[in-house]
Amino acid sequence: MGALEAYAWEWGSALIRWLHVTAAIAWIGGSFFFMHLDASLRKRAGDPSGVAGVSWQVHGGGFYQMSKYLLAPPALPEHLIWHKWQSYWTWMSGFALLCWVYYGQSTYFLIDPAVMALAPWQAALIGVAALALGWIVYDLLCRSPLGSHEELLAVVGFGYVVATSWVFTQFFSGRGALIHTGALMATIMTANVFFVIMPNQRKSVAALLAGKQPDPKWVKTSKTRSTHNNYITLPVLFLMLSNHYPMTYSNPRVIPAIVTCVIVAGALVRYFYNVWHLDHDRAPWWAWAVASLAILCAFGFAATASPGMRGLMGLADLPTAVARADEPKAPSEVVDIVTMRCMMCHSAAPMEEIGEAPKGVLLDTPEHIARFAPAIRMQAVLTHAMPPNNFTQMTDEERAVLARWLKLETAQN
Repeated sequence: MGALEAYAWEWGSALIRWLHVTAAIAWIGGSFFFMHLDASLRKRAGDPSGVAGVSWQVHGGGFYQMSKYLLAPPALPEHLIWHKWQSYWTWMSGFALLCWVYYGQSTYFLIDPAVMALAPWQAALIGVAALALGWIVYDLLCRSPLGSHEELLAVVGFGYVVATSWVFTQFFSGRGALIHTGALMATIMTANVFFVIMPNQRKSVAALLAGKQPDPKWVKTSKTRSTHNNYITLPVLFLMLSNHYPMTYSNPRVIPAIVTCVIVAGALVRYFYNVWHLDHDRAPWWAWAVASLAILCAFGFAATASPGMRGLMGLADLPTAVARADEPKAPSEVVDIVTMRCMMCHSAAPMEEIGEAPKGVLLDTPEHIARFAPAIRMQAVLTHAMPPNNFTQMTDEERAVLARWLKLETAQN
């Protein structure tokens, strides 16, 4: 049953992630297209009254003429396409993936006893509550007097997300803190669609059906929230991908600094393209230089916080967290095998060719080996994916020892 359960968790993760990535491609592609469309609109003589501009585009061998009304057309068209389900499915699949990977397997990915000894239900409750509270605070900021000052709101919102990333490091593992920071920003994006943009769109449609003029503030508010979504899209993508790259979360102390750099870089790239589509001659090419500097700073923060990189850079060793006395420990025969076959990569200071322990999995103590038993089961016993190409020459007898230990662990739990 232990093997079947491990396979089910991995297959579930792969399938949900597949859905999530597919939905995200559709949503982000649509979002970028409409920002580009808005910027490419041109007002021409003879356009119908109320038309903000027209854009001609070519794609797939065909020509398309698209017009945008300042408020709404005089009459509601018979066929109206709503763009909402890309956003909803992205969030629903992303939240399902968060539950499946981080809440369902919290002792493996989310909880770090050296940070806070949480029960799985406590970690899940903190995560879900933080996402809900994060949206509420953001929405209140937008509806406050601060909302009428877009630049100031952007600065406050930026600081709020960075501060939240620090709060997450006080509860979760580095990997869990970074993924929840991305999930918070993604929740804000979809909540903007669900609670603001779509209700305002429905009000406009209802007004048209009643023969009334839609309120301009509905359009303005929706456009503001859509612009927010556009600027935080690239940072969200990086934070969601970061869980595959241990150098971004191996040291939680620098996560707020990395989040700061990534938000700056991602927002500036979007700023460049938003202006570029509006007017090529006004394109802010300097944004690429600043964005590159921000990424270089993120690299520096991560490198100086990495135990392995600090040694190469001649910096002092960082303090090592001490395991609690009541933490489960792997038996000595298992520790011997893992030490000989796995620890050269899965340690705080792995061999130079690795740089950072793969997926942030440390197998350098009996406590760490016991904690990552599910990973050992999948990678070394069930699939033989580790060690890669078996370059440390782990034998079938050693894998059998690991299998017996894992079977006993499953029976005891």
